[in-house]
Amino acid sequence: MPNTKDLRGSVAIAGVGLAGCGEAPGWTENEIMAAAAKNALADAGLTTRDVDGLVCASVNAFLTGLSVAEQLGIHPKFTDSTCVGGSSFVGHLLPAAMALNYGLCDVVLVTYGSNQRTGVGRAEGGKFKAMLDPQAFEAPYKPFNPMSSYALSAARHMHEYGTTRTHLAEVAVAARKWAQLNPEAFTREPLSIEDVLKARLVSDPLSVRDACLVTDGGGAYVLVRADRAKTLKKKPVYMLGCGTAHWHRQISSMPDLTVTAASESGPRAFEMAGLKPSDVDVLELYDAFTINTILFLEDLGFCKKGEGGAFVSGGRIAPGGSLPVNTNGGGLSCVHPGMYGMFLIVEAVRQLRGEAGERQIDNAEVALAHGNGGVLSSQITALLGTEATL
Repeated sequence: MPNTKDLRGSVAIAGVGLAGCGEAPGWTENEIMAAAAKNALADAGLTTRDVDGLVCASVNAFLTGLSVAEQLGIHPKFTDSTCVGGSSFVGHLLPAAMALNYGLCDVVLVTYGSNQRTGVGRAEGGKFKAMLDPQAFEAPYKPFNPMSSYALSAARHMHEYGTTRTHLAEVAVAARKWAQLNPEAFTREPLSIEDVLKARLVSDPLSVRDACLVTDGGGAYVLVRADRAKTLKKKPVYMLGCGTAHWHRQISSMPDLTVTAASESGPRAFEMAGLKPSDVDVLELYDAFTINTILFLEDLGFCKKGEGGAFVSGGRIAPGGSLPVNTNGGGLSCVHPGMYGMFLIVEAVRQLRGEAGERQIDNAEVALAHGNGGVLSSQITALLGTEATL
């Protein structure tokens, strides 16, 4: 039987691109996806004529793959439209890598776009309307989801481990400091611990500053076999490992509100890559809410369970700290158009290429991108590396 470690270093990301980030009034989801795709292909020195594999996902569009292929004029040999929430685009690395390794296609385009801020995500009166489907055992209690679900996890973590709102605020402030170094970030105004603590509570203990942005935006990456990647325009970034796990759909079915399935997906990714947490130079974690970053740092092995709050204190994950986390500003301050996982990959690739400008991490060779879907439901971890890691 083939070994999953055979996938290590077998494929590489050859191009990445963004489009419509922040506000893109008048743009449809498909138009944003197509623009991001063309930017990623141009980054790789390729065109739509080279693409014979297409992977995409959307929570709003029906038959997404068919629509995007038509928009781009692609006739793919391989298509995957699996959607497990915001982690999908990290998870798409695996089927794309397998398709490439088995010769089903030669160039896989993975793309995403959403007009959540100016389009489908707005209800009457201009207020954001969550598009989550109601869950049968929770809907009767009228939770404000997804925030109420994450607030439940945060409250339990506080109860069990003494985590405080100040610890959560440290996550938001660190993300904002990274965003201030990123000219593409949507929100770059100064933010202090006090600002977060005084912000309006939305679902106790989470305030509006503990929650991700609501923006438009799209992203894409291009995946090819490792041998071809060396012949293309940009420095290749190799997939070293990828692991997936999910334990529940609705928060009331989560086995332990303080432990996510990242505790399984992380070890699987590290095993495939032959690496450990101390080998990672930069982390891109899905920070839909501030509690996410603390939970994932614990579950991925960067600190012990219950110590995440203390771990992020004192600017440890901010610029100048010992562990760079969410270097683009994350979903909290950079961009968050419904599903954020795509932007984890894009930022990780830019860091490993040395293209991150003021926020660049010196000598970055290994990056971890961790995606989250649903309400702490789907967890997918990927490890990416430069040629030096092969």
